[in-house]
Amino acid sequence: MEFTHGGEAHLVRPSPPAQVDDDTWTRFLYMRDNLKGVYAERWRHARGCGQFFNALRDTTTDHFVAVYKRGEPRPR
Repeated sequence: MEFTHGGEAHLVRPSPPAQVDDDTWTRFLYMRDNLKGVYAERWRHARGCGQFFNALRDTTTDHFVAVYKRGEPRPR
């Protein structure tokens, strides 16, 4: 595969890690919105430059609506 899925985009890691309780870590690691429709995801160009990027993908059709750089806000 040229591109690999990297999960939900725009997640913020809890910090400081040493002071985060188990429930917070569990929610961060395992709980996702998993919405039906347009969803912001991280992707990696695995067979090319190796860089991560964000994409809006419609989960009902697998159609990519937009692609944008990491660190940029989600397009409207």
